[in-house]
Amino acid sequence: MFHPWGILNALAHIRLSWVSMPDGVPGRTNGRDVIWLDKRLSQVERRCALTHELIHIEHAHEGCQPPGVEAKVRAEAARRLVRLDHLAKALSWSSRISFNELADELWVTPEVLRDRFANLTEEELLILFKVELQQL
Repeated sequence: MFHPWGILNALAHIRLSWVSMPDGVPGRTNGRDVIWLDKRLSQVERRCALTHELIHIEHAHEGCQPPGVEAKVRAEAARRLVRLDHLAKALSWSSRISFNELADELWVTPEVLRDRFANLTEEELLILFKVELQQL
């Protein structure tokens, strides 16, 4: 499982600041050395927001990014947070649960899980399809 807190610990130059975001955004970064996370986030939301902001820092994104860049960062965060093998395993029994429960099982927000599904490659779709066929 991807562990953004371990990555943050290894990046000693980055300061994490807990704040109340006035606009409801879960997190922000200056693209270099500061990440702000909303202190009202749940543990799962913190994991997802931290991963997203770490990717912005990897790419040195400063300030608000255009929608296309944000979409790429969301897709990369979802890929890191939801490994394909974990998704396949969860899907093997998930027909009896809701989408939100599936996200919960994978320890991500429903939004991150939607991003993961929306950005599956053809190869990943084939793997998941084969897993589903085996369950029949």
